[in-house]
Amino acid sequence: MKDNNNKRRLANGLSRRNFLKTSGGLVAGAALVGGLGSAPAFAKQRVIKFGYVTPQTGPLAPFAEADNFILNGVREKLKNGIQIGSRTYPVEIIVKDSQSNPNRAAEVANELILSDEVDLMLVSSTPETTNPVSDQCEINEVPCISTVAPWQPWFFTRGGKPETGFEWTYHFFWGLEDVVENYTNMWDSLNTNKVVAGLFPNDGDGNAWGHKELGFPPVLAKKGFTLVDPGRFQSLTDDFSAQISAYKNADAEIVTGVVIPPDMTTFWSQAKQQGFNPKVASIGKGILFPSSVESLGQAAHNLSTEVWWSPNHPFNSSLTGQSAREIATGYTQSTGKQWTPPLGFTHALFELAVDIMQRVDSLGEAEAIRDALLATELDTVVGPISWKNGPVKNVAKTPLVGGQWRQGGDFMYDLVITNNQTAPMIPVASDMQPLS
Repeated sequence: MKDNNNKRRLANGLSRRNFLKTSGGLVAGAALVGGLGSAPAFAKQRVIKFGYVTPQTGPLAPFAEADNFILNGVREKLKNGIQIGSRTYPVEIIVKDSQSNPNRAAEVANELILSDEVDLMLVSSTPETTNPVSDQCEINEVPCISTVAPWQPWFFTRGGKPETGFEWTYHFFWGLEDVVENYTNMWDSLNTNKVVAGLFPNDGDGNAWGHKELGFPPVLAKKGFTLVDPGRFQSLTDDFSAQISAYKNADAEIVTGVVIPPDMTTFWSQAKQQGFNPKVASIGKGILFPSSVESLGQAAHNLSTEVWWSPNHPFNSSLTGQSAREIATGYTQSTGKQWTPPLGFTHALFELAVDIMQRVDSLGEAEAIRDALLATELDTVVGPISWKNGPVKNVAKTPLVGGQWRQGGDFMYDLVITNNQTAPMIPVASDMQPLS
């Protein structure tokens, strides 16, 4: 065991892992977190603990908007515990807010590992959250599943080497190769001059998307596009005049990038004010959410983005049996809000967690949980997930399609799938249209 794990030693000199193994379990309480109803009577035994970290506050908070809805449903589903072998164990889900801050994400991960002693860590939403949490789990030898960040900025930014990978941290999502393919497929369906304005911030996603070797630049060049990249900018900037001037001077007819929602609002408003009117704009992160799109008013019509998950995805939950549409409809009925892509991936995190724990040979052994994770072959609400054939050891890929925000329907805008060349099992609803 690594020296770092000395932090996890108990007062009697035994590690947490060995203590649980030799003691046969501790009395950790019988009620589920959240107090949903009365829990069944459990024998004195250890509790299965899931840690869950997301950015519930701060500029990344839209990623966690659906958390409470999913957590309430999962806790209700698990109120009678999880059966492992012939025994049933109560479940506790301990939720922590990263506050959209990488340092805070690392801090709460340490709390979950050292104080709460979670069995399995779950983390979602952008490299600013997934990476510091995954790093703490790798150091402390705690199994971890992360999602909602392209796999390259999760893997390579953390120092991952394809030939060896990581031992304790695993990820499921799509990669930059998938988003580039979807974006260029959408652009190729329109008549443009193939000059692309790159909007890449100085953060984990921006540096990965704009990377000269691993990001967009080499792929765009190979496909005949010219990229105009004025350089990195700090998130939450209030002036994009320099970037807009560079794009206008190059006569860019396409915009792409990956920005947080507040920056997209600022950039797009200033672009309109300064007379920059591209034919197509495909943006990651900044226009994933209905609230972000609605803040742009009429100017959001036909903005395009990658679509990780939607009510039209033809997949069902392994945990509840619900279809993607049933989960999305349930969310709207419960909250009055429009569905968002993280809804499916948050649900899938807990599908994986439950499936893995049900296959664990020895509860309390981190190695046993990791081994069960590696053996995963699960059909989830975001598609089939397995870590056996990913691009690197620690990554499982999920399907990705492209779409546009269109006015109309039950809400101000609806995200309509316009290109499915990379995932033909997901139906297209409309052709691609240029910006007005």
